[in-house]
Amino acid sequence: MMTDLPLDQVRTLLAVVDEGTFDAAAAALHVTPSAVSQRVKALEQRTGRVLLLRTKPVRPTESGEIVVRFARQLARLERDTRSELGMSGEGEPTRVTVAVNADSLATWFLAALTRVAQEPRLCFELHREDETRTAELLREGLVMAAVTSSPEAVTGCSVRALGTMRYLAAASPDFAIRHLADGPMHETLARAPVMTFDRSDDLQDVFMRGLRHGSGGAGTVRHAVPTSEGFVASVAAGLGWGMVPKVQAEPLLRSGRLVCLAPDRPLDVPLYWQQWKLDSPALAAVADAVTATAARTLRN
Repeated sequence: MMTDLPLDQVRTLLAVVDEGTFDAAAAALHVTPSAVSQRVKALEQRTGRVLLLRTKPVRPTESGEIVVRFARQLARLERDTRSELGMSGEGEPTRVTVAVNADSLATWFLAALTRVAQEPRLCFELHREDETRTAELLREGLVMAAVTSSPEAVTGCSVRALGTMRYLAAASPDFAIRHLADGPMHETLARAPVMTFDRSDDLQDVFMRGLRHGSGGAGTVRHAVPTSEGFVASVAAGLGWGMVPKVQAEPLLRSGRLVCLAPDRPLDVPLYWQQWKLDSPALAAVADAVTATAARTLRN
């Protein structure tokens, strides 16, 4: 692989993607923009594929993403090797990049990170993303591991089942009286204001289609709050109804600040841990802590 893909060309492609332009990559690599352009062209000729879209900023093509992912994995292996040989900088920590969905981040994932041994020293870099899109960050090589809803392994990655996160349809008592008391649930809930995390959040629509036997979705009045804690607080404040993680809903149900709209219709979202297939002690330690914490916290 190293013979077929010269490392200087691979690293140059990564620099262009990370820096966004050929000129910026040249400055980062301390070479001329012409040298950067020549290396990228040589790599494209060697692979027989267009690797970059010459936009501003540049973007990797599908083939380019594969090479970029290889470059990031190569950089990780090099850092791990230097660390094991005692060649890393004084006190320099090992960086572990992970994509994780907001609800996991707000409920159980941070507890997993506290279980990871800090010798050698680790530095966590978390990317918050919807569980349906975290695999994209893996595919692009932006992270080493991800909590995802996809059981299909990204190329070059392994996958483990973590368990399921249970969601409950909930609203404040006042909201239920105002919006849901004048008809059957499947009709009133479809008209009521609804909370969403962002425009890609379809949990409320999935719940409504189940309630209405596959037809329709949630209402057209949609409030978007892009934090897990803010989402739950907005539901409790009566701004709209929403699918709340059970672990976050339970104390509010006990205190009477929330009511469960359909106790017999929970929504379970399966979660998986995907990571690069690398012999990285740091990544292995994080994976062990995540799977152990998930086994205690999520539904099996």
